[in-house]
Amino acid sequence: MLFSLRFRAAWKTPYVLGRSLTAETSGSQSKESFPDMTEGHLPIHVKDVRSRLRAIVGASTNWSDHVQAMKDRKSLQSLLAKCQEDLPARRMKDSYTEVVLPLGSQPQLREKYLNVYNSVRFGRILEDLDSLGDLCKKIIYPDCDIKFTGNVTWVGKTSMEVKMHMFQLHDGAYSPVLDATFVMVARDPENKSSAFVNPLIPDGPEEERLFNQGEVNKTRRVDFSTASLLKMAPTTEERTVVHDMFLNTLDTRTVSFQSRVLPPGSVWMEDAKLKGLEICHPQERNIFNRIFGGFLMRKAFELGWATACTFGGSRPYVVAVDDIMFQKPVEVGSLLFLSSQVCYTESNHIQVRVHTEVFDSQTRKHQTTNVFHFTFVSENEVPRIIPKTYGESMLYLDGKRHFHAAMKTTAAA
Repeated sequence: MLFSLRFRAAWKTPYVLGRSLTAETSGSQSKESFPDMTEGHLPIHVKDVRSRLRAIVGASTNWSDHVQAMKDRKSLQSLLAKCQEDLPARRMKDSYTEVVLPLGSQPQLREKYLNVYNSVRFGRILEDLDSLGDLCKKIIYPDCDIKFTGNVTWVGKTSMEVKMHMFQLHDGAYSPVLDATFVMVARDPENKSSAFVNPLIPDGPEEERLFNQGEVNKTRRVDFSTASLLKMAPTTEERTVVHDMFLNTLDTRTVSFQSRVLPPGSVWMEDAKLKGLEICHPQERNIFNRIFGGFLMRKAFELGWATACTFGGSRPYVVAVDDIMFQKPVEVGSLLFLSSQVCYTESNHIQVRVHTEVFDSQTRKHQTTNVFHFTFVSENEVPRIIPKTYGESMLYLDGKRHFHAAMKTTAAA
């Protein structure tokens, strides 16, 4: 899944590939215009989103029913379309959904969303966005209603992109706060292979623009994956960066490759990490009886925030959430290990990577489930992060890439 803030999602049994987010930094009007789709759509209370999803897919509310439910889903295989052309085309407005989080009109909801700074917990916002389908120091007020909207804006053969928007009520009008993009892939009823999704027909120039942007985003995702440091060697410029950092840490008294000295105002990368553990209880399951992606995002964000806070020594603010890769669903009952690492810093910015994996007690093996990338800005300038090993150097370069991609997206918003 990708997240700059960028997100991703689908109609049939969905398995999220990526999510991403970007935030409005000023003004009361969104810099990205989008079609007016509100006519005929009644807003949903945020607490009713899960139940609405369960009703759509016919999922049980009882965990004890999940085994029989999975067996029953096999019978749905015969209903799958053999090709996309067999499915009726949809319009963007057909998928439009509006959800209200009434923090102002229903004060009893606030405690769940408040942090110690008396502002809204961003992790909870991620969780709510995921239920529905560059946040630079932008204040989310704890006593004003929030509205989420979203609709499908691009469709491939088996995947789709969903644009999400978050607004907050001020002086009788909703102002934009956050934009997000979800990408999801449709799966068959048993989650073993992909399934076709309805084709999408853009209606008018603005919808054509949104659809074309979806094509651009797809190409960007492919290019970014192709250039991954797990597949290709660093560029010449990146190799020079790593070598210069290595030379700057050599002990001039010994002139030895093994003797390293930390430069002033720096921190070794190995000393800038935190770890966490979650036992995945049925309470956190989604409508398909796997652990809810929003819960995973919230836990990863909170650990990443804590890492940035302890590293920078002051309150950090999230700037961007990029490239959340959901590589494997998390089963109920799993032991989920989270590892958060500061991998790049620049001025007062902190790039944090959170890696999550599940432990199989029978095979005693760990499997990666998610990788999260968060960009934070601190109130003060932060130390420079320095890698020691080649592996840490690759994390540094990967963090550098994500940081500059996030800054580019933020500047363009």
